[in-house]
Amino acid sequence: MTEIFGALRRAVAPGRRNGRTAVPPVAARRQHNLFEAAAVFVAASAEDDEERMDEASGWVSPEQLSFGVGELACRAVIALARERGESPQRVARELLGLSDG
Repeated sequence: MTEIFGALRRAVAPGRRNGRTAVPPVAARRQHNLFEAAAVFVAASAEDDEERMDEASGWVSPEQLSFGVGELACRAVIALARERGESPQRVARELLGLSDG
């Protein structure tokens, strides 16, 4: 899970990656909403697909992407907690490898 946030930080960092700009020109972009961008970004991160992560990170602003990833994380933890019959806090801590402390 922490790898996703590291990937998010790298994706929204200014500058160039792999010889191209991090954000494609506005005219070349199709309109995407922040939740679509977050879903694609997180799925690509889970699959270690940097090209797709770069693409999704260019669809919305860094702030929007961060919000979308956070919202996706909340929804995923809630869904998993319901499925397991556990509290969201317990599930979140377990996913991050933290003790129940």
